[in-house]
Amino acid sequence: MATAIPDILAVPQAAPEKAAAAKREYPGALVVVEGIDGSGKSTQLYLLKRWLEIGGYRIHFTEWNSSPLVKSATRRGKQRRLLTPTTFSLLHAADFADRCERQILPLLHGGYLVLADRYIYTAFARDAARGCSPHWLRNLYSFAPVPDITFYFRAPLDVAVTRIIAGRPKLKYYEAGMDLGISLDRAESFRIFQERILNNYDQMIETDRFVLMDGTVRVNKLQKQMRQIVGEQIDLEHFAPKKKKK
Repeated sequence: MATAIPDILAVPQAAPEKAAAAKREYPGALVVVEGIDGSGKSTQLYLLKRWLEIGGYRIHFTEWNSSPLVKSATRRGKQRRLLTPTTFSLLHAADFADRCERQILPLLHGGYLVLADRYIYTAFARDAARGCSPHWLRNLYSFAPVPDITFYFRAPLDVAVTRIIAGRPKLKYYEAGMDLGISLDRAESFRIFQERILNNYDQMIETDRFVLMDGTVRVNKLQKQMRQIVGEQIDLEHFAPKKKKK
């Protein structure tokens, strides 16, 4: 049975947000997308990224689990099925710490608009679904800068799961949550695992000030909403290409 989508939250007024950003120790801004697999978040961030690139804005894109320092260790652990919930979580934290120190923070200090496909909230939702302590996870990622905007793309569980299963020849072992022993059926295990993650995300909507986006809305309409919110919350002129002097 599909889960009903909550009404989209009202977006906070732009002026207070910009004022808060001005008090930070860096001139850049951080925009994050979150959501379960199949929610449409990556597509929307890609479209936003291309729009900003075409406009010549100073941006940098980063994604979850992409640090070359940790990637090979994570891959070997997955292939041999050696990862426990805690070791898996720590590998992701090491990956994020490396990207944060080498990419995210330097570019924020350099005045860039950083776009992140998944952020620390992925760990809070996914690792907690694997049994890690939410309090421990919050402490583990306490060094992370707070995003200026966190878009949470929410699609009903059945819709998101159908999108993923239809687009993949086979679900991977850890992706499906098979390490948790939920079900012997990979598709059913994936569905249960994603439901746990979805519930954890929903609990963060208010506490972490997510901007809720309806993942079932048409792609072009959703992108229009996303661009409007970014324009209201962030001073894009700050990241625009410098005008040549006449």
